[in-house]
Amino acid sequence: MAQTWTPNSWRQKPIQQVPDYPDLAALEATEARLAKYPPLVFAGEARRLKSALANVAEGRGFLLQGGDCAESFAEHGADTIRDFFRAFLQMAVVLTFGAQQPVVKVGRIAGQFAKPRSSGIEKQGDVTLPSYRGDIINGIEFTEEARIPNPERQIMAYRQSAATLNLLRAFAMGGYANLDNVHQWMLGFVKDSPQAERYRKLADRISETMDFMKAIGITSENHPSLRETDFFTSHEALLLGYEQALTRVDSTSGDWYATSGHMIWIGDRTRQPDHAHIEYCRGIKNPLGLKCGPSLTADGLLELIDLLNPANEAGRLTLICRFGHDKVAEHLPRLIRAVEREGKKVVWSCDPMHGNTITLNNYKTRPFERILSEVESFFQIHRAEGSHPGGIHIEMTGNDVTECTGGARALSGDDLADRYHTHCDPRLNADQALELAFLLAERMKGGRDEKRMVVNG
Repeated sequence: MAQTWTPNSWRQKPIQQVPDYPDLAALEATEARLAKYPPLVFAGEARRLKSALANVAEGRGFLLQGGDCAESFAEHGADTIRDFFRAFLQMAVVLTFGAQQPVVKVGRIAGQFAKPRSSGIEKQGDVTLPSYRGDIINGIEFTEEARIPNPERQIMAYRQSAATLNLLRAFAMGGYANLDNVHQWMLGFVKDSPQAERYRKLADRISETMDFMKAIGITSENHPSLRETDFFTSHEALLLGYEQALTRVDSTSGDWYATSGHMIWIGDRTRQPDHAHIEYCRGIKNPLGLKCGPSLTADGLLELIDLLNPANEAGRLTLICRFGHDKVAEHLPRLIRAVEREGKKVVWSCDPMHGNTITLNNYKTRPFERILSEVESFFQIHRAEGSHPGGIHIEMTGNDVTECTGGARALSGDDLADRYHTHCDPRLNADQALELAFLLAERMKGGRDEKRMVVNG
C-alpha cells in the first residue's frame, strides 16, 4: 500500500471538511506558487521531534502541546507571539519539575489556520452564510464577500507562518528562553496568584534546585541547554491542497515530509480510514497526531494505527484523546487495553478542551474545573491500566483573555464579555494555563511518590 502513495493520491479519495472554492483555476495557480516556496520547517527538525516523542512513548518524557484554537491574520504580532511563548515556557518548567522528565514542547502555532466545522452554514437572524473555516480559507466577518473561500489567503498564511517561525527560533535560541528568566516570570505569577500559598512550595523547590546547580558551577553561561530550548510547531492538516504544495522530498533520506510544520494531526471529523486525510498523512514521515473522540471504537483505532504507523515506530503517532470530563472513564480504558494488547507504540495525550465546551450567556466557554477533571481522570486511568500518560494538548494564549470560566481568579459567565477575543473556540488565558501546569505537576509528583512507596514496600 505504501508503494502506491504519492503526495496527491489523496485526491482520489472521498474527503470531508472541504471548502467550496468558486474559482478552481485561481486555487490551482495558488497551490502551484506555494509549491515553489521554500519549506517552512526541515526534515531533520521533524526527525528530532520524532526522536523526542519516541522517548515519551517509552515512558521517558512528557509532551506539552498547546496554542491558539485558530491563528488569525488580524492578531498577528511580535507581542502576541512573545507572550504565548513566555507562558508556554513557564508551563514547561513546572511540568518538567513535576514529571522529573524532559518535556517536549510543541506549539499549535505557525500553521494552525484551518478549522473543521460541525455545520457548513451559519445563521444570524434571517441571514444564512457559509461557515467561517479559518483565516487560511475565508474571513470571520459575517458578510457574503468575506465568507467566500479565497485561495490567496493561503499565501498570507504561509507568510505569517514564516514570520512566526523566524521569531520563535530567535526566542528559543537567542537567550529569551534562559531558564533563569523563565523561573523569574513564574515566581511573579506565584506571587500574584490567589492560590499563591499552594504553588509556593513547588516554586521554592525549583528555586532550591537552581541555586544548587549554580553552586556546583552549572549555569546558563557554560551549559547552552539552560539558555536554549527545542520548540516545535504543529497544526491540523485540514486543507490538503496547501499541505501537498508544501510536501517535499528530503534530500538526505529520499522520504516525503510535510514542511508546513514539524507535526501535523488528523481531526476527529476527518479520520475515516478510506478518506483523503488518512491517505495523505500515511505517506509523509513527520510525527503525526490522531484525535480520538467518543465515537472511535477500539477496532477502529487499531485499523488507523496500522494505516498511519505500519512499522510500529515509537514517536511516529500521538493519540490525542478528547472525550469530555464525563465520558473519559467510559471510553479511554477500552482504547488503552486494545493498544497495549497489540503492543502498539504510541504517545497518549489528553485534550481536555474539545469535549468540555458549553454555552453560557451566549458565549462558548470551557469551565476550568471540567478541564482539570478530564486531565485528572486521564492520569488516573493510565495509572490503573499500567500505561504512560504522555502529554496534554490545550488551547491557550499568553494574553489576559476571558474565554474559559473558573480558575484561581474565578472567572464567571458575567466576565466572558470583558475580553472574549477568540476567532473560534475558547482558550485558557496565561494564568489559567500556568495554574493547570501547577495542578498537573502536583499530581505527577504525587504519582511518583506513590510509586516509590510501592517499590520500597
